[in-house]
Amino acid sequence: MTDVAFSLRGVGYRIGPAHILDGVDGDIPARRWTGILGPNGAGKSTLLRILAGVLPPSAGEVAFRGTALDRWSARERARHVAFLPQRTVLTFPFRVREVVGMGRTPHLERWQTEGEADARVVERAMRRTEVADLAERNVLTLSGGEFQRVMLARALAQEPDVLLLDEPTTNLDMRHEFEMVEVLASLVQAGVTVVSVLHDVNLAASACTSVVLLRAGRVHAAGTTRDVLTADAIRAVYAVDVAVGEHPQTGAPQFLPFRRPPPT
Repeated sequence: MTDVAFSLRGVGYRIGPAHILDGVDGDIPARRWTGILGPNGAGKSTLLRILAGVLPPSAGEVAFRGTALDRWSARERARHVAFLPQRTVLTFPFRVREVVGMGRTPHLERWQTEGEADARVVERAMRRTEVADLAERNVLTLSGGEFQRVMLARALAQEPDVLLLDEPTTNLDMRHEFEMVEVLASLVQAGVTVVSVLHDVNLAASACTSVVLLRAGRVHAAGTTRDVLTADAIRAVYAVDVAVGEHPQTGAPQFLPFRRPPPT
């Protein structure tokens, strides 16, 4: 089994004359949690969508498990890769159970309906994300946090080898953010590759094994979390000074922004 999930060589993405991504190189390790970080407009979500096959790169190549990503059919990709975008819009009043069940679609043949095994996968996904009690609810009546957990359950119902998530803790309260991180960490322990766009540097420092730090569409640094997330790197990318400490329970680095006093 390869130790690399995705390889990127010279990947770029343009909208007209604007370079959203430019010359992105690197490997995303398999069976690890990689965080994609950077300021607003750095190209994080664009990079994730390219990995998901939603956007074709304007330049360069992306390989998934050693094979060019564009040689994988959408159905083949969906059997291995689940993508949870930043925003999902549903306009039909599906029940939560129906939405989560959509995650089984890549594993069913045309016109095939869910079997008992599929139903068990769906129930397990709902329990894991704590939405089983919402199974009969109309998804249009859910709060933002509830909807986010339902979308994660749908992704888990795909039983993916790779899970791509764009800001997965958006709209979640403190408890459910913690629970989501625990779920994702347990998936990594089970051999799933997790790649997520994150805004919270401290969350990335505590949860991610590796980090890709973007700045203006280019890779500023990439590698292990401890090597990449430093005070100097954060200052260079975010233009913010931080004090660096350690979490008292986990020992993970923690970053506290501060404002330098004005010169006297």
